[in-house]
Amino acid sequence: MPNPELDAIDRKILRALQEDGKISMGELAEKVGLSPSPCARRVRLMEKAGIIKGYAAIIDQRRVGLPISAFASIKLERQREEDLDRFEETVSRWPEVLDCYLMTGQRDYLMRVVAADLEAYERFIKDKLTRLDNIASIETSFALGQVKRSETLPIS
Repeated sequence: MPNPELDAIDRKILRALQEDGKISMGELAEKVGLSPSPCARRVRLMEKAGIIKGYAAIIDQRRVGLPISAFASIKLERQREEDLDRFEETVSRWPEVLDCYLMTGQRDYLMRVVAADLEAYERFIKDKLTRLDNIASIETSFALGQVKRSETLPIS
């Protein structure tokens, strides 16, 4: 489905949902200046169009025992389309990988991986990542602290 043109009210709805994904439809409608039925219709249309991809709780990774954030830069031996697709399909199934980006520059992929400790990250590297065909090199940087993290897009 093609993306519909977003008007000012749609943008208000998106900003409000990014601030509080648990907001009631009545509160959302009041916040954006609509009655609940038209507001709900707009939300459903944006969900159907894939603009709103889902709703989730934001969890503190430290409090659930996953304090390590590692950023792994991956270089592949070959960058043929089928090699990229195979890598992406495999990595997409690994729960430790929170983000994975196809990159420009000297590295092919950048992944953010969470782990309970350095030993768990080492197991991830040895048991999963290095067992993939076509991996030329892996470079890891560890986050010492998180300065900012956001899922909120700057919708004007």
